[in-house]
Amino acid sequence: MAAAMIAGLIQKKSYSPQQIACLSGSGLSAQKLTKQWGLAKIEYAQLQQTQIDTVIIACKPQQIDAIDPRILAATQGTLLLSVLAGTPISRLNTYFGAARNHVRTMPNTPGCIGAGVTAYASKAPLTASDQATLESLLQALGCYYPVDEAQLDAVTALSGSGPAYVFQFVEALQAAGSAMGLDAELANALAVETLLGSAQLLKSSADSPSQLRQAVTSPNGTTAAALDVLNQSNFNHIILQALQAAKARSQALAKA
Repeated sequence: MAAAMIAGLIQKKSYSPQQIACLSGSGLSAQKLTKQWGLAKIEYAQLQQTQIDTVIIACKPQQIDAIDPRILAATQGTLLLSVLAGTPISRLNTYFGAARNHVRTMPNTPGCIGAGVTAYASKAPLTASDQATLESLLQALGCYYPVDEAQLDAVTALSGSGPAYVFQFVEALQAAGSAMGLDAELANALAVETLLGSAQLLKSSADSPSQLRQAVTSPNGTTAAALDVLNQSNFNHIILQALQAAKARSQALAKA
């Protein structure tokens, strides 16, 4: 997620590479991102002497206990943004209590091309300055919505994990097309372009998804035959079960 955010911020020119620094634990992700994007080079020893206004925590939720104490100290007086799934603001406060405010966010990976969606909740009302900073960060990734923190587990299940569901659906379309005799390259193009066109139509149309679906579905036609199979498999309920599983996992991470 950190890689997606850095890409979005730089490509949208919200921040220059030299306004962004990246640190990581024992892995090499920070070094790779710094080299890839020409970010400002900073070492742990320099943190106390570096002017930092905003800190984004983008490690895995289970790694929060291993965050270097020097990073914890450097968050004093900063605006703290977290993209850690299932990590409530109350828990963030136990680690980053000296930050001036905490914002828990849930972006998704299309943010790397500026087409993502992020929901967020803050510990305390944001000042005008911090709201402007937050919006400059989030709009580089796409659109964004304020929510109550209690809704973020459901957001994680729907839009946070959502791109993976879409990608798997496209994989299934591609595989089905190939199984029916289409060239793999053609099946790929048809699946991807169908997804893109449908999404654009859905976004630009005043009609609901249900109305658009009905417009494609002639009685006793090919689309109706396909939808009958999905409905017999209780497709909508399967999606509900999938999102409920993701939400439950997000909630479990909060208690870990």
